[in-house]
Amino acid sequence: MLGNFSYENPTKLYFGEDALENLAGELAKYGKNVQLIYGGGSIKKNGIYDKVVAILKENGKNIFEDAGVMPNPTVEKLYEGVKIARDNKVDLLLAVGGGSCCDYAKAVSVSVNCKEDPWEKYYLKFEEPTCETLPVGCVLTMVGTGSEMNAGAVITNHEQKMKIGHVFADAKIMPKFTILNPKFTYTLPKNQMIAGIYDIFNHICEQYFSGEDDNTSDYISEGLMRGLIHSSRIAVENPEDYEARSNIMWTATWALNTLVAKGKSTDWMVHMIGQAVGAYTDATHGMTLAAVSLPYYRYIMPYGLAKFVRFAKEVWKIDAAGKNGEQIAKEGLSAMESWMKELGLVMNITELGANAEMIAGITEATIVLPGGYKVLEKDEIAEILKQSL
Repeated sequence: MLGNFSYENPTKLYFGEDALENLAGELAKYGKNVQLIYGGGSIKKNGIYDKVVAILKENGKNIFEDAGVMPNPTVEKLYEGVKIARDNKVDLLLAVGGGSCCDYAKAVSVSVNCKEDPWEKYYLKFEEPTCETLPVGCVLTMVGTGSEMNAGAVITNHEQKMKIGHVFADAKIMPKFTILNPKFTYTLPKNQMIAGIYDIFNHICEQYFSGEDDNTSDYISEGLMRGLIHSSRIAVENPEDYEARSNIMWTATWALNTLVAKGKSTDWMVHMIGQAVGAYTDATHGMTLAAVSLPYYRYIMPYGLAKFVRFAKEVWKIDAAGKNGEQIAKEGLSAMESWMKELGLVMNITELGANAEMIAGITEATIVLPGGYKVLEKDEIAEILKQSL
């Protein structure tokens, strides 16, 4: 383990089939006005909405609905949510849905009492909150982002063709509590389930493919990846296999609650490229990551060959006998590709609506981060995007 770090995660998790029973106890800690945040209405079809509303009413809460949070929450939606919270003097933001709802709730939280434009302050200047924030709670219905136990919030600005994630430095931005019932994820369409699975996997990869020291975080990451691969195959065959879905849900949380990033530099360039693609196509986040991952990893592999060899042997169990490092590493990425195709992931950005004419704009919209094995130049990003078409 290299460097110095601190670790704090204040989010309280309630996990299991009876997890929602703990919502009432958490609600007692906050005032009467609750902003109920959710997406397109699927929680009304599957009954989760009625269960949550009933608990809110039983506990004497005033409910202010904030529906219609889209898969890639927009800056316009953020302004709308901020207005609801301000107008109704909201005491708690309760997100019921997937990572987009959790992200959006955190973005509202840091913006309600902020006099500056939140897009400018948090997403262009990457400043930290200087105002009082609102508490956030989550009832998770889709797994993938890990937003239920971290301080990240991604917002899209279609006018500026930018999709930016801000991981806030202060742990107080993390949700105060999260309800995790694996059965709440059963009704997800297959494409959303597999997109979430790959989002989880790539979160681990982004933290794994960095650094050269003997790091405890890497051993944890390898175990998480192996477990996820195993459970994903079961879930694709039987989406209501509780054991598989519960393991996937738990892995999603630990993949991005900052634990496996400790002592690491971390990469995040797949996310930066994928988010830029998403800003142009509005495609599902996990699918944008899947579409650009392999071209990116094949490009940077020579710069971090030892880790890619380890990835091949430890995660994919590639037989190294009689092979050089490059051969082993390539076989590992080929095994990863086969698994991705087995799940049914989108493997190129063309299927997501991108085309060659967009490459220059997507390249320019991609934020370059220094944590991986190769700090990319813009022409290298453009080449990776071409290989992703």
